[in-house]
Amino acid sequence: MALYEQIINTHSQFLQSLQHSFLDDSRSAALARFAMQGFPTKKDEEYKYTNLKEITEKEYNFFPRPEHTISREQIDELHLGEENFDWIVFINGKLHKEYSKISIENAEFLSFNYALNDPEYREVFDKYFNTVASQDLALTNLNQAYCKHGFFLKVPKNAVIEKPIHVFYISQNQDTHTFYNTRNLLIAEEGSKVEVIESHHNFDDTFVFTNTVTEIFTYQNAKADWHKVQNDSPNTYLIDHTFAKQERDSLTTVNTFSFGGKLVRNNLDFIHNGENINSFMNGITIIGDEQVVDHHTAVHHRTPNCESYQNYKGIFGDKSHGVFNGKIFVDKIAQKTNAYQQNNNVLLGEGASIDTKPQLEIFADDVKCSHGCTVGQLNNDAMFYLRARGISESKARALLLYAFANDAMQNIDIEPLKIKISKLLAEKLEVEMEF
Repeated sequence: MALYEQIINTHSQFLQSLQHSFLDDSRSAALARFAMQGFPTKKDEEYKYTNLKEITEKEYNFFPRPEHTISREQIDELHLGEENFDWIVFINGKLHKEYSKISIENAEFLSFNYALNDPEYREVFDKYFNTVASQDLALTNLNQAYCKHGFFLKVPKNAVIEKPIHVFYISQNQDTHTFYNTRNLLIAEEGSKVEVIESHHNFDDTFVFTNTVTEIFTYQNAKADWHKVQNDSPNTYLIDHTFAKQERDSLTTVNTFSFGGKLVRNNLDFIHNGENINSFMNGITIIGDEQVVDHHTAVHHRTPNCESYQNYKGIFGDKSHGVFNGKIFVDKIAQKTNAYQQNNNVLLGEGASIDTKPQLEIFADDVKCSHGCTVGQLNNDAMFYLRARGISESKARALLLYAFANDAMQNIDIEPLKIKISKLLAEKLEVEMEF
């Protein structure tokens, strides 16, 4: 049975497993929308370069068994040298407090499943849940119909969460291919500050397909940063939709570092809802074999005097395939907009490929907007310069690639995260460097 039929036929059983909640009706409506839309195919413009057929033709278990054999040592190996962080560990969809370290006192934190079943949070979910996630997208509708795993975090007015929060999603001890619909909701109220790191890890030889939706609300003078570290096993598929809505004078950053996984699709939408907003999107992709990483970004400039910055770097080897589709929309009233978008790529072999499509739609006349992309190979003059100084060809190549990707990390405020990404870069490029 293909995944589409599984989704339609399993939903009533899924609702029964939840013992019903106030989202049941909206879940059924979302499933109906998904049933009408179906999975995107290459005939859809937004999926022209990314084929989901490999994912959708497999059968999956919708109810992962909770039992696991993960040790604390295995989890410790996933950390970023983050002794001074907080971390939240989900294993097979369930929050495990014994592996987590949560010292958050001035914020409301709950597992998504618990929040859904607590009447106290009905008003919060009515106000925020699924209000910026698009109902026109099949996979966001699928997530709404089946979402259960994930977390809810509300940071109150003027609260500063000093410690970054690392959220681990781990799948282990599953005999069959497993399907997760992860849902995250972050609310940063006026004057607050929070940083979140998200990573997914599959410890099994069976495939994991994760369909995740994250909604971020950043209020006036608040700062919210979300860092995605994607370095999972070759037996994983990840489709991520992140929607960030900002109010005036706010700053939101989403950094996406893609190193692992068989097929990864990152969809990122920023919505401006006030003046003097700053939005930052950075990405580094280093893949090989037959991996696929697809970045789709969109910034909706709806108000005047706002800035957005996109900087995505890609390094593609073997028969890997990259996609970048970045859009900037500037409404008629969004005067004094300053929007920058850049996508630079290096192909390391004849079998590697990249489809890149930066786009601007501008309806205002007093703006500064730029976009560009490059696709090429390493600079021969730079290679010669390094080789002439006694550096081996392989190390010279790796150093140039490291320098090429490194500037996409410049706005990471978390030093252990910056060091970890630097080490992953060096590891992927097979060069020894000290940090």
